[in-house]
Amino acid sequence: MKIFESIVELQGYLDLQRSKGKSIGLVPTMGALHAGHIQLIEESVGRSDVTVCSIFVNPTQFNNPEDLLKYPKQLDEDKQMLLDAGCDVLFVPFVQEMYPDNNKSLSFNFGFLETVLEGAFRPGHFSGVGIVVSKLLNIVQPELAFFGQKDLQQLAIIKKLVNDLNVRTKIIAVPTIRESSGLAMSSRNQRLSEEEKELAVRLSQTMEKIKLLIDSGTSLLEAVTVSRKKLLHTRGIQLEYLEVVNSDTMVEVKEMSEAKNVSVCIAAHVGNVRLIDNLYLKQKG
Repeated sequence: MKIFESIVELQGYLDLQRSKGKSIGLVPTMGALHAGHIQLIEESVGRSDVTVCSIFVNPTQFNNPEDLLKYPKQLDEDKQMLLDAGCDVLFVPFVQEMYPDNNKSLSFNFGFLETVLEGAFRPGHFSGVGIVVSKLLNIVQPELAFFGQKDLQQLAIIKKLVNDLNVRTKIIAVPTIRESSGLAMSSRNQRLSEEEKELAVRLSQTMEKIKLLIDSGTSLLEAVTVSRKKLLHTRGIQLEYLEVVNSDTMVEVKEMSEAKNVSVCIAAHVGNVRLIDNLYLKQKG
């Protein structure tokens, strides 16, 4: 596995691979890799000649400085996991490499998409995501880029970014990988105690319960209202939102017939750790 810290050196290597007719796949990450990330790598390995994984804890997408400082880092372990998964290239730039002029004037506005759910609770977050993803797509210029569905709103943001800027990269969505308990895999799970992990499972259980209720004929409004009330009264969980939305636009859905793709999205603090998750209630697109 080739490892690069320099943009110029990475691009030189990738240009050489393209000259040999090889296709490039990109998996952007912030490190602290887990099985969900490795699933993305394996998808890229299966569909691309050269798989590039980036590890960069992007400061512009953290609206909470403390969260940035606490984000887990385990580069040696990450390197071994990538080697085992068949990754070809690891890009690990320093902040100065990605933001050489410390330019804070660059920003993105994704309209409605960044005003709801995560956008409402993390102002500026999606602008930061847009900046770093656009940089990585420009640097690597992959044919395919792979993102997990656990960050459903981020996925919608990235698809809009690619469409609005006429980027030729095709965005591939990969289903969420879960622990045996049902908890969605996340780098933040490392910060949970065993007791908190047991509590965190309530998030996925709540979404599954909503799906079961709807499938059994309960109205969407009643299913969500009952489930939200239970979580709000669960000690140790501080619920931020529990909403059912159009999976592609994040517009609230009040009837299942309003969209062809419908998801329930959730965010909550379990102890001091903020977790997000989602579940498709209906998926046709």
